[in-house]
Amino acid sequence: MTDMAGRMAAARRQTGFYDRLRVNKNWQGLWFMAPAAVILLLFLAYPLGKGVWLSFTDAKIGRSGEFIGLENYEWLGWPWWSDKDGVFWLSVFNTIVYTVVASAVKFAVGLYLALLLNEKIPFKALVRSVVLIPFVVPTVLSAIAFWWIYDSQFSIISWSLKNLGLIDQNINFLGDPNNARMSLIFANIWRGVPFIAITLLAGLQTVSPSLYEAATLDGATKWQIFRNITFPLLTPIIAVVMTFSVLFTFTDFQLVWALTRGGPVNATHLMATLSYQRAILAGNLGEGAAIATAMVPFLLLAIMVSWFGLQRRQWQQGGNDD
Repeated sequence: MTDMAGRMAAARRQTGFYDRLRVNKNWQGLWFMAPAAVILLLFLAYPLGKGVWLSFTDAKIGRSGEFIGLENYEWLGWPWWSDKDGVFWLSVFNTIVYTVVASAVKFAVGLYLALLLNEKIPFKALVRSVVLIPFVVPTVLSAIAFWWIYDSQFSIISWSLKNLGLIDQNINFLGDPNNARMSLIFANIWRGVPFIAITLLAGLQTVSPSLYEAATLDGATKWQIFRNITFPLLTPIIAVVMTFSVLFTFTDFQLVWALTRGGPVNATHLMATLSYQRAILAGNLGEGAAIATAMVPFLLLAIMVSWFGLQRRQWQQGGNDD
């Protein structure tokens, strides 16, 4: 036995390091993740780092610029008491209102649709396909459709309300600041509800019917079943889907830019559209990069809220729900 162990040890010494690394099961996960990691580094990490660096320079289109420290952030009004720009904090306010209102409504409507589509209804497969249409239509095409719906002269909404005798003149959807904000939020809700509804519906399909049967036999109402069975089991999926929803809504650009270009009088500028306007159209790359970088803390906050929400539900995987 001693001689055999010695020969095996000698064979292992003769085997090269890379040969052992190639067959080591502990390293297989690394090899599978390496291609994705390279792509993330090239197309996400590097642009993010480059953007952060540009935010500390006075770079413009055609000129690399020099390091100026926090001057771009001070000009934008970061912190708020040094506001010299006047538009940046308006864009922050618009972005937060846009994200919170749209995400809350999308979640409520999406959850309702998911519960409805999970029931036995006629033509359920067809209805599920129809629900997906707003999500699969390209964003720019959706924006053009809403642009016609909100047109100040030919709006179908204004025409219908006038024929019903509810209004006397056309509604200025995109020309009034408050109307423009609400119009954009409605368009975003229309596009985002299918994603949440279908994802939550997939989660509902994983809930065991025996749980509902047992609750029904115990005399539980529909609200009690939803509160004590459906919603707790959906919580991890809700955390994930709402994280994506918040991130997509917070960084929304195409819909807003195609509909309003940030107008009227900057009333619908989000941080993403303002960054594009300053960096690309105005040529101030450093200032635009500073606006884009200022979005990162808000996005990290949304991710952390979702992460801690998932951790609180570890009991569903056999852990402790502290």
